Amino acid sequence: PAPPTKRPIRQRILSSLNTPRENIYTLPNVLTFSRLLAAPLIGYLVLHDQHAWAVGLFAYAGITDLIDGYIARTWRLQTVVGTVIDPMADKTLMTILTVCLAIKGGLPVWLAAIILGRDVGLGLAAIYYRWISLPPPKTFTRYWDFSLPSVEVHPTGISKVNTALQLALIGACTAQPLLISSAIVSPEVLSPLMKVMQYLVATTTIWSGASYVYTKDALKFITPSSIPSSPVPSSDPAAASNNRTKEERQHLPSSGKHSSTNGKK
Repeated sequence: PAPPTKRPIRQRILSSLNTPRENIYTLPNVLTFSRLLAAPLIGYLVLHDQHAWAVGLFAYAGITDLIDGYIARTWRLQTVVGTVIDPMADKTLMTILTVCLAIKGGLPVWLAAIILGRDVGLGLAAIYYRWISLPPPKTFTRYWDFSLPSVEVHPTGISKVNTALQLALIGACTAQPLLISSAIVSPEVLSPLMKVMQYLVATTTIWSGASYVYTKDALKFITPSSIPSSPVPSSDPAAASNNRTKEERQHLPSSGKHSSTNGKK
């Protein structure tokens, strides 16, 4: 018998192109991406004491964070990449504003270290899980191709609470100079409230980071069969022939039974 031969390179490349993809160009993803782009601009405004503009853009980020989720759920536009870039946009905004506010003295350094330490740890874990779950071939280009879903992130309950509290604290710290300069709230009233929020956020930040370790459903690996995709027409004659053969085999039992009946007659 002839020794088994490896598949031609062209056939292997064509088979890799059949990896299921999803449509990532949806309105919720566009809104999320705009929030991602707004994050560095808000940080720039905070560093240059443009508090009114910073608060306005921060409000835009918060509103789009609510709208994109509502649109995705209502019109069934959820995507796997959306489960990744949505928390990524939130964490990018949190990271940039945490650093900028700590530089300006609006946020304690110890609290900034806790928030950033948790995010760095989760970020490294996300890079690792994305790589090990990526369908072969594993290349740098395919790693950054988010139309190739490989792992789905499900925020834990305490993580959602922590994100809301962090955003509330960061928003309050961003608006604090504006509130004080406008005499809307006196420093004597605002300072104790900020202290309480800071310790509360420190607690939920540590708790939420640990929740991704002991929660089983926080990460879900995506299999090709779980992604609906339209068949990709193949230009490979051998693949087309195999597809025809499979289709013909599906009709063999019924045609065989019909033939046997005719034979008995």
